[in-house]
Amino acid sequence: APNISQDPEHGIGNWTLLDLANALKRGVGREGEHLFPALPYGSYARMEMQDVADLHAFLRTLPADPTPSQPHELAFPFSVRAGVGVWKLFFLSEDWVITGDLSPEQVRGRYIAEALAHCGECHTPRNLLGGLKTSAWLSGAPNPSGEGRIPDITPSGLDWAAADITAYLTTGFTPDFDVVGGHMAHVVENMARLPERDRQAVTAYLA
Repeated sequence: APNISQDPEHGIGNWTLLDLANALKRGVGREGEHLFPALPYGSYARMEMQDVADLHAFLRTLPADPTPSQPHELAFPFSVRAGVGVWKLFFLSEDWVITGDLSPEQVRGRYIAEALAHCGECHTPRNLLGGLKTSAWLSGAPNPSGEGRIPDITPSGLDWAAADITAYLTTGFTPDFDVVGGHMAHVVENMARLPERDRQAVTAYLA
């Protein structure tokens, strides 16, 4: 992953708010280049601009590090940035996946799950072009590491009580007293820092 510290030469210390917004919401770099969607801008496209501004302000408080970013290691044709532009035409959208008559709590949970926490990036299967299959939203997908699967967290695949889901996002313990592992451990570590009402909102959305 590239250096996003405040180093002005090797990081993003010289990036303006507009630069960050273009990267997060449009997948466009400071020089106008298409960014590879390893940065999950397909989800961040739904971020509110105030949150982008808050994130920019927070990043400015972090220390600089002069470590140069390493070049990407992608095979042809995935290494062609122009192809990313074509990919965006099909898969970059600000539209919500789950719509309908949602309560304010569910709307808040949708914003966290579909945009900020980008849950779909791991929990949703992809098509041959790497786009998310929104028709199978959050229904589980192969683990990018090649080992096992990311679980189905739709109501049909996750039969936990609401309180159990919220507790898992807080403590990392399942109702069976198993403990979170893998990349999800980092997700829970950050979810635990949210206000309780936000974890409850995510739970309401998943339900």
